[in-house]
Amino acid sequence: MKFHQILGTGMLTLSLMTGGAFAATKAEKQAEVQKSTQAALEKFYKAKPDLKAAVGKAPGYAVFTTYGVSFLIGGSGGTGMVHDNKSKKNTYMKLGSASVGFQLGAAENDVLVVFKTPAALNDFITNGWGATGGVAATAGAGGSTAGSGMGSSAMDTSDTFTLTKNGLTAGLAVAGVKAWKDDELN
Repeated sequence: MKFHQILGTGMLTLSLMTGGAFAATKAEKQAEVQKSTQAALEKFYKAKPDLKAAVGKAPGYAVFTTYGVSFLIGGSGGTGMVHDNKSKKNTYMKLGSASVGFQLGAAENDVLVVFKTPAALNDFITNGWGATGGVAATAGAGGSTAGSGMGSSAMDTSDTFTLTKNGLTAGLAVAGVKAWKDDELN
């Protein structure tokens, strides 16, 4: 598949998702995020069964579905929610990232963040900052992945896992990530 076809597919996907978001009520949007979160969790549990116990024991977790494109400069964005296992409260959030480097691709990803402490959970909801960099090569279609389709990273405060759902990405880049509360859904 040529790059312009990948780029066109990514942009079409983003425009279709944005268009549907304007028609739904707040409750419908929240239900859609909850449904998407549950579907993503099931995919993570299937790929790595021990995650189910880790998510259940954690103070909380976050799940995002993101869509992005990149050609030297990249960007992605998506929606999701943070779930506090103790209070059972959901906080609806948005996630955006920008990157620069030697990179090429378009992809749809699910991202799972498992928090190790209540303070880390609260800090993510309040501040939501993160920064990444590295080498990646992933491919996926129809829920399957190849290459390093399920990536993970560990920090003192959380563990992060990524599943590539659809698309193809490759490259070396430095990226910044920002998560923030979705005022429309909270």
